[in-house]
Amino acid sequence: MADILSNVLLIFITLILILPGLLMLYAFFVDRNQKKHSVLRNYPLVGRMRYFLEMVGPELRQYLFSEDGDALPFSRKDYQDIVVPAKYKNRMVSFGSKRNYDDPGYYVKNSMFPKLEQEMAITREPMVPSYLYKIEKEYLFSRKEHREKAEVDPYLLSKDYEVVIGKHARHPFHVQGMVGMSAMSYGALGDRAITALSIGLGRAGGTWMNTGEGGVSDYHLKGNVDLIMQIGPGLFGVRTKEGEFSWELLKEKAEIEQIKAFEIKLAQGAKTRGGHVEAEKVTPEVARIRNIEPYQSVDSPNRFKEFDDPVSMLEFIDQIRDVSGLPVGMKIVVGQEEDVVQLAEAIKETGIAPDFISVDGSEGGTGASYQELADSVGLPIKAAIPILHKSLKEAGVRDQVKIIASGKLFTPDRVAIALALGADLVQLARAFMVTVGCIMAQVCHTNHCPVGVATTDGKLQRALNIEEKSYRVTNYVISTREGLFNIAAAAGLESPTEFKDEHVSFKDLHDVIYENHLLTNKQ
Repeated sequence: MADILSNVLLIFITLILILPGLLMLYAFFVDRNQKKHSVLRNYPLVGRMRYFLEMVGPELRQYLFSEDGDALPFSRKDYQDIVVPAKYKNRMVSFGSKRNYDDPGYYVKNSMFPKLEQEMAITREPMVPSYLYKIEKEYLFSRKEHREKAEVDPYLLSKDYEVVIGKHARHPFHVQGMVGMSAMSYGALGDRAITALSIGLGRAGGTWMNTGEGGVSDYHLKGNVDLIMQIGPGLFGVRTKEGEFSWELLKEKAEIEQIKAFEIKLAQGAKTRGGHVEAEKVTPEVARIRNIEPYQSVDSPNRFKEFDDPVSMLEFIDQIRDVSGLPVGMKIVVGQEEDVVQLAEAIKETGIAPDFISVDGSEGGTGASYQELADSVGLPIKAAIPILHKSLKEAGVRDQVKIIASGKLFTPDRVAIALALGADLVQLARAFMVTVGCIMAQVCHTNHCPVGVATTDGKLQRALNIEEKSYRVTNYVISTREGLFNIAAAAGLESPTEFKDEHVSFKDLHDVIYENHLLTNKQ
């Protein structure tokens, strides 16, 4: 037996010593004679190492070499600000903030006499069943932890403060939680991710799930969550095979009890254009829902052919509202301020208002976009909200339209500032992707998502445990609502719905403080 073990060990050591040498020799001769890469042709071994380091560079920077607040689009701190509340329902920090107070930024103004918890307008029933992780011990390479059942306070708005979307529609949409899920389509995300999100949001209650422009799937309906069905220029879900708008299909969708509103998508933060899905992601099921051909790349047009100016768009919105009986809104990215002013004036002149406007900042995410659009087109959310709010207010139509803001508003303080700048509600997308396991690999468009979130590949999706991730979704949205009530109390408010621009200040690079006279004067 000893001789056998010795021989096995000898073979193993030999392979360890010889195999790398053979591979290096093979690479040397192959790379010397290839004609595609200059570095490999001149320096085969060093070149291979260079490409290896280039390939793993993002992971090395993410985990080893970048500061917690450095990486983009989401830093390590940003990631933890989502994962920790989702897993542990915990937002506690120690010693002090990691924020750089020398940088320009917004600050919430606290009250000398904050509200006590019992003075807050919170609905605490029914309690929400969930699971929270508890850490037992942490080691250098592992962590010992377990899940425990928990009954979680839902932190909903009281009935007196609930937000009503489409109060003049036949079926208004009543919202008791101010944070919802922004548009993410089935096809861009896999069925397991959509299912976990639907179940988790439905369990939390008081929130909503935007279907994205890919149409309503069975997976969106799994969790008994309120849905806003998005209609993009591709008309997926309400189109004929030839690509024309179908009023009959719209009526069918409006009869689905979970669908509470429709949203006409003009643009999205990282892509002021129509959506794109690679052919590999267009499975037969995705194709059936969208009424397109399977395994063919699909691009939405960059605008609707049904309208081409504010008035015709408002008439189209009004027709959808009349046929469906549901509130109808629109999604925009603010670019030219004149366009927003013209929209507000058209609402005033026609008497037709969208029930809500979703405004997405240019920092918003996407599954697939062009670099030039993602980096440089459209305004960031903190600049966009005041422009939209002010334009509607000056036209005298602000009270007819709810504003839903999105664009990296993934912590309670960011939500509060967006509300103070003029928003009525806030919605998130990438933060919810993180709650179901996204590690920010940034390969969403390839169908090769390593954790099974942004892929329709069945093998990769096996990594995503629907039951476990759904509870993280629940914990995250409730924890965010709790934090929003905390910050409202600190500002002396009974409810987060009371945030106005007078409750925030802006500090510039030279420590000059700007008050509400330069903000939005939200009423």
